[in-house]
Amino acid sequence: MPTAPLMSLNGRIVPYEQCTVHAFSGVVKYGAAVFEGLRGYWNPDRGDMYVFRLREHLERLRYGMRILRLDPVFDLDFMERSLIAMIRANGLRETVHLRMIAYLDGDDELAATGPVGLVCGAVPRPRGRAVEEGVHIAVSTYARIADNALPPRVKATANYVNNRAAELEARRNQYDGVLMLTAQGKVSEGSGACFFMVRNGAVHTPDVSSDILESITRDTAIELVRRKLGLPVHERTIDRHEVYAADEAFWCGSGYEIQPILSVDRLALGDGRPGAVTRAVQKAYFDVVEGRVEDYPAWRSAVYANA
Repeated sequence: MPTAPLMSLNGRIVPYEQCTVHAFSGVVKYGAAVFEGLRGYWNPDRGDMYVFRLREHLERLRYGMRILRLDPVFDLDFMERSLIAMIRANGLRETVHLRMIAYLDGDDELAATGPVGLVCGAVPRPRGRAVEEGVHIAVSTYARIADNALPPRVKATANYVNNRAAELEARRNQYDGVLMLTAQGKVSEGSGACFFMVRNGAVHTPDVSSDILESITRDTAIELVRRKLGLPVHERTIDRHEVYAADEAFWCGSGYEIQPILSVDRLALGDGRPGAVTRAVQKAYFDVVEGRVEDYPAWRSAVYANA
């Protein structure tokens, strides 16, 4: 679906066509940028949109800016105002995927740290078919970037050359998505989502030393599995062939939400259908993010309530 017609560029609302950077800017020449993908969930009963875990996303964006040595690092309030103003300017009253990018602007050389720009946009995006039907994925031949090469814990734009290569390989081979391994051959994550599997009544997910993004949706899923489902969650290293023995699996991310994984390398997981734990995680997740329950109110930032 197309991006909403109004965007925020350095705190100003501009038409989509005018939201531009120069072709010789640092973000174009060197991929020097960090971004956040967020969700805004429309609740028709309350007539409001809830941006999910906004502050946590903004804090991670600031951390990413520091890791890339961008200067200045924008303050939380400026970034929040820019995003909320963009949503309101578009009058969006549907579920959306939100994107914020802090990037190296100007026309300087490799070691430049500024000037820095900020852009915010929104794409209307209802719940995808993969959430209901599940996906068939492959293990990639491309290793996930290592922490001593690029910073996998943050959403650095340049990192996604690695993810894109793996995703394109999977698509060429007629899979819905891809699971990447570390250079040591341990499970890392998908091209845009964190991996979970269920074995013997417990949930398992790669630990943060497995070259994964320190995902906010992953943290949400762990909390909900433990508190709502009452199941143990083990954060640990996972072997490739252990995945094939999973009773069920899913992956999660702001864009992906919670998607069942039906098979890996054309080997069915369990009975090859979305599992009971996955369905329970989905229900708990959507109840919270859409504001259908009162739990975790600090995770939902209302867009229009104080307009």
